[in-house]
Amino acid sequence: MRHPFTNLFFLFASFSALSQNFKTYDQKINNSITFKMVALPAGEFQIGSKSILADTDEVPVKEIELSAFWMGEHEVTFEEWDLYFNDASLPQSKTIDGITRATPQYIDLTWGMGRDATHPVNSLSQQAAMMYCQWLYSRTGFFYRLPTEPEWEYACKSGSSKDGESLKEYGYFKENSESKFHHVKEKRPNQWGLYDMLGNLSEWTLDQYDPVRYASMALKDPMTTPAAKYPRVVRGGSYLDGASQLRCSNRIPSDAKWNQRDPQIPKSRWWLTDGMFVGFRVVRPLVQPSKEEIEKFYGLYLK
Repeated sequence: MRHPFTNLFFLFASFSALSQNFKTYDQKINNSITFKMVALPAGEFQIGSKSILADTDEVPVKEIELSAFWMGEHEVTFEEWDLYFNDASLPQSKTIDGITRATPQYIDLTWGMGRDATHPVNSLSQQAAMMYCQWLYSRTGFFYRLPTEPEWEYACKSGSSKDGESLKEYGYFKENSESKFHHVKEKRPNQWGLYDMLGNLSEWTLDQYDPVRYASMALKDPMTTPAAKYPRVVRGGSYLDGASQLRCSNRIPSDAKWNQRDPQIPKSRWWLTDGMFVGFRVVRPLVQPSKEEIEKFYGLYLK
């Protein structure tokens, strides 16, 4: 008869083997395009800050624990995005049924700021970012998604700048951006090795925006699941924001006004006519969910 701890032993052995391979790696998408995923170890940290209406010195609100995960070294670029956007094997539609390509932009949503290979992709909805993640999963077999708010803040708070002068070394914002976004990796990385966590483009997270969520937040791997299209949370501030907005704990709720000039009825599910400051980066958890769990997860965000 199998010993009662046999299954537990194999589970521990499997996790130990996985942990030994937990290191920064390059993810290949095709023969010429790769992106770096930075390993962030499990840990505890203090999430939150004072109200943005008070001073901007951050103070702990709650201590939480996060499991290990990988995060994209930089914001997703047009070079990476266009492999998905130009994938002719996928249908291109206003509706979402399975893995679907985003519809074409009817105007230049970079507004002349640049669309080079290493410019970060911008002006896209949370759904568009999540569809890219699902496409990436179909290409690589690895479960990619957007970061939760706590994951994003944990990644940002390593070696972050606290004053306006040194902030210029780490990110583009109102004072040094010349009112446009810039190529990724032009500024210094933080201590994790992550670029542009503050500034350049604001970044989508998974979470629904809840102004008082910290009070009831779970202590291990928390997230606020979506309940409505608006507001969801972006983080990091952008090239349009002042230095006071570029704080690791600053939570920015999405707004329907980010797509107010879209003349389509219904409005695009993919693009933001007035959200030229929004982009995203991807994460991958150390422990991959089952195929069924992954499909359910994507379905929650793409329905």
